[in-house]
Amino acid sequence: MRISIHTLGTRGDTQPYLALARGLRRSGHDVLLVAPDQFAAMAAAEDIDFAPLPQEFLAILDSPEAKAILGRSGAGFGAGLKLLKFYREIGPRLLDAEWDAARVFGPDAIIFHPKALGAPHIAAKLGIPLFLASPLPGFTPTSAFASPVLPVCSLGPLNRLSHALMIHGGGVLFAKSIRAWRTDVLALPARGNAASLSGTLYAYSPHVLARPRDWGPDVAVTGYWFLEKGDWTPPVGLAEFLAAGEPPIYVGFGSMPGSDPERLTGLVLDGLRQAGKRGLLATAGGALTTDVSDDRVHVIREAPHDRLFPFVGATLHHGGAGTTGAALRAGKPTAICPFLGDQPFWARRVAALGVGPQPLDKRAMSADDIAAALLAMDDPGMRSRAADLGRAVRAEDGVSDAVRFIEDRLARTLHIHTNFA
Repeated sequence: MRISIHTLGTRGDTQPYLALARGLRRSGHDVLLVAPDQFAAMAAAEDIDFAPLPQEFLAILDSPEAKAILGRSGAGFGAGLKLLKFYREIGPRLLDAEWDAARVFGPDAIIFHPKALGAPHIAAKLGIPLFLASPLPGFTPTSAFASPVLPVCSLGPLNRLSHALMIHGGGVLFAKSIRAWRTDVLALPARGNAASLSGTLYAYSPHVLARPRDWGPDVAVTGYWFLEKGDWTPPVGLAEFLAAGEPPIYVGFGSMPGSDPERLTGLVLDGLRQAGKRGLLATAGGALTTDVSDDRVHVIREAPHDRLFPFVGATLHHGGAGTTGAALRAGKPTAICPFLGDQPFWARRVAALGVGPQPLDKRAMSADDIAAALLAMDDPGMRSRAADLGRAVRAEDGVSDAVRFIEDRLARTLHIHTNFA
């Protein structure tokens, strides 16, 4: 079958879908990845067909205004909501690019990240099966936990209702733009329905967050979708640093931009010194500066987590779903300093599992707080729990389970449609 995968966001919102694309292709499907243009080279490296979405979406995070918002706002969806006005400006171009990609490729089914708002309407226009695929929960009602957009783990009897925030949020916030696009571009009724879901996939481990009992067979928690990088070896300088002493603490904040990278780097360095730890700093998104002069610290831009994390003693990061999964898979304790979005949710989950300390507050934390978090990860019980969880996650094959689920649901959907016809 011809399957297009639509995703929007940072690298953490793209790399798992590239892993899924690779798995679907291995199973004999023709696959197109529709994602921000910045990830074209990643797709080319995996020999996956690629259709670009406008670069402006990711460029927003590097704008001075966005950095100021992230610097002022607390962690969570509050910061994300303040960035919505930027999305409104480029939303029509993103929707058009999604449609252009699908129209040219002619998919038999679409898999989409929740931020790819055009996909459900494109599937309705084409009359094809649609799958929602997300690295975090929140798009299927459950009484087991509250929506990840909320700063609490549970609202008791209101848990199930709370998930409407994420299920309907995008459609409500951008209703005017979507209605205009449906009529002007797709030639659909302005207030018509999007396509119904043939299935929903959650790309995290059930050992990290158990599948709720009130979810039906059309919902799968598959395990993480890791993009393996088996051919990577540490560069000489990094290899020498790793071999020169005890395993360092990995510190990196992924694609998060830096509102004040000098200050954050200073806090991290002071925290490492107070804790007596060596540090490996990854500066990719700009939250940390490269201007570091300390023999006990090595600076890199980035490295594949699946290959690097087995060499470190513990991790300190932003709590993105992919980075969190990679740290847990490596069996290492992880401390989280969330910036926005779903990151506080994963930070709370890691602490609840006993494989990391309580989350750090980016706005208020001190070097003492960082040092305390680093030392907390020396606890033998925490290290043992992290090692056990790592073994469980490594035993999973999330991509293969996702492919089987998609194929089974497609067979069921197509069979129903054939019988109905």
